[in-house]
Amino acid sequence: MQGLINEIVERAKANRQRIVLPEGTEERTLKAANRALADGVADLILLGNPAEIAECAKKWGLGNIGLATIIDPENHPKKEEYAQLLCELRKKKGMTIEEARKLVLDPLYLGCLMIKSGDADGQLAGARNTTGNVLRPALQIIKTAPGITCVSGAMLLLTQATEYGKDGVLVMGDVAVTPMPDAAQLAQIAVCTARTAQAVAGLDPKVALLSFSTKGSASHEVVDKVVEAVKLAQEMAPEIPIDGELQADAALVPKVGASKAPGSAIAGHANVLVAPNLEVGNIAYKLVQRLGHAEAIGPVLQGIARPVNDLSRGCSVEDVYHMIAITANQAIAAKKA
Repeated sequence: MQGLINEIVERAKANRQRIVLPEGTEERTLKAANRALADGVADLILLGNPAEIAECAKKWGLGNIGLATIIDPENHPKKEEYAQLLCELRKKKGMTIEEARKLVLDPLYLGCLMIKSGDADGQLAGARNTTGNVLRPALQIIKTAPGITCVSGAMLLLTQATEYGKDGVLVMGDVAVTPMPDAAQLAQIAVCTARTAQAVAGLDPKVALLSFSTKGSASHEVVDKVVEAVKLAQEMAPEIPIDGELQADAALVPKVGASKAPGSAIAGHANVLVAPNLEVGNIAYKLVQRLGHAEAIGPVLQGIARPVNDLSRGCSVEDVYHMIAITANQAIAAKKA
């Protein structure tokens, strides 16, 4: 399990990205930043009052924080430039320059404006803020990637069942954002999750869209949605092997896949699993995590034009460190794309 995490960290080190941490005085964030700076995982930009950040670093014995770029939202040279950019981006929504000048003082908005301006490559927040607060500026400023209209979240599952996926590594989506995707959104989630599997887990994705039916074994409108999503996903990304609808066992177990879906290149060999809705995805990954003693890393937000990731407010220092590296991997992939 540690092998994949090490790979993600090493890829980040080899191509260092500029990652913004808007919660610059949050304890777990600063401790993870201290470690990431020492290891050379990314070039970190901390947002917050420099004196407060320095005081926190001293209190917690974090000697590497001085290696970060520290930007005070209240006082920095590009404050007006970013306000003008935000006003321009949101003028159709009626934003005034006065409103924009207030919003650029919000570190979550400031970080996204830095990314939009090319001054940073990705952002990680959420140890203090809700998902809504993290996503709102990302969608208003950075917006979704070309051809994508919905944001979703993928989970890396590092399981002890090494006979499945790639040595037990699977990626599942959506587990975090879109409650009831329609067929078009589900197709986007499938393609985005495959690309996350490539960018972050280093997988050659084999994507299964899951259902309670395999290839017409059951008839229901929710199955029809998955069947339609498979067609749309295949059209969106013909280079990615995608199949469905498949039951979970048919997707993962070669013998079952061969029996239930003969001729499918994915059945029995899937390493990317796409749930039909958020309820299923969220419940499924948590069952695998708790009952199967798997390590669940994420959620990794996907569908935004540049990476903006959301931490759980219950995250650990280790979680933040891993997500810094993951955000860097996404930034590398986004530049290539």
